[in-house]
Amino acid sequence: MATNTQEEDELTIPRAALNKMIKETIPEVRVSNDARELVLNCCTEFIHLVSSEANDICNKQSKKTISPEHILGALDSLGFGAYKSEATAVMEEVKSSAAKRRRASTRLENLGIPEEELLRQQQELFAKARAEQAELEQQEWQRIQQAAAAQSQQTQQLSQQQTNPSLQSQSQSANDHFEDNDDDYN
Repeated sequence: MATNTQEEDELTIPRAALNKMIKETIPEVRVSNDARELVLNCCTEFIHLVSSEANDICNKQSKKTISPEHILGALDSLGFGAYKSEATAVMEEVKSSAAKRRRASTRLENLGIPEEELLRQQQELFAKARAEQAELEQQEWQRIQQAAAAQSQQTQQLSQQQTNPSLQSQSQSANDHFEDNDDDYN
């Protein structure tokens, strides 16, 4: 029983879409939640009824795909023939919209530039980007080398400064020692 309820929930129009349609159709009227639920159920049942009838027509014609003509035939056979003209108008609008989207997706073809030229330009841009990246990496490497050389030079200077005072004190004590010995000879 729980799966049946779940299947029914999956076969409904999304509530957000239904709410949008209601607001666009009758913006000045407030619609209760119960009324919205009823409209949702009616829409779902209508779609189920028309699609089932269109499927029957499709099967009678030994077709495997339901076409717009099958839907229009289903509207006729169910007594909704008055809606055929509106359904046809919507179908044309949808086809036109789909054609516009397809044309927009082929903008590259409409640029008037051959694909080979576009590919060449793309390769040039890639090469330029690689060269710029290599230059940045080279500059970074040089900066690191300079920093390492400066660090090494500082370390050597520090080391020399630390060893020089001891050398100076050793040489001073050696000088003192020689002076003491000179006194002994005099």
